Amino acid sequence: MSRFRIGSEVSGARPLVAGVGILAAAILFASPAARAGHALAPAGEPPAVLRLAQDEVAFGRGEVVIETRAGARRFTVEIARTTDQRRRGLMYRTELARDGGMLFVFDRPGVVRMWMKDTLIPLDMLFIGENGRIRRIAARTTPLSEKTIASGGPVSAVLELTAGTAERLGIAPGDRVRAGALATVD
Repeated sequence: MSRFRIGSEVSGARPLVAGVGILAAAILFASPAARAGHALAPAGEPPAVLRLAQDEVAFGRGEVVIETRAGARRFTVEIARTTDQRRRGLMYRTELARDGGMLFVFDRPGVVRMWMKDTLIPLDMLFIGENGRIRRIAARTTPLSEKTIASGGPVSAVLELTAGTAERLGIAPGDRVRAGALATVD
């Protein structure tokens, strides 16, 4: 009996779904249909492997408000607080709502290094200092890149938004970010 069965227990051990999922993703994305850009799932749904990858880690939700010179900009975001949540981030997603995003919250301020490996959509990364102000913006990051994107100094959070959002809404370094997850809601 194989030890790598999906959906059942073998000798009391938990199934190795993640390893099998990664192997399936490699096979799926290497397939001629994937390379040709053919749909691998019903219209409007991500492929099964992407659904599995997205569902493995659950995220909290919250609101973020960025105070810009042109006024307040509101976003509904997923919140990544735990190590597993921060590791997963927006990997494998095929879309992100225009007013959506992900807020990565760190236990203590420090220099943060991000990358886009396994992230399929371009993003704007807003690095947020302990004072709740945007310290740096990495705009229009490159999907699937392994290039390191550094905060440029100590930060307590990173907000990822759809690529081009910062420019479109006039979001700039120095703007104030308010969110319950950051304790900057006053």
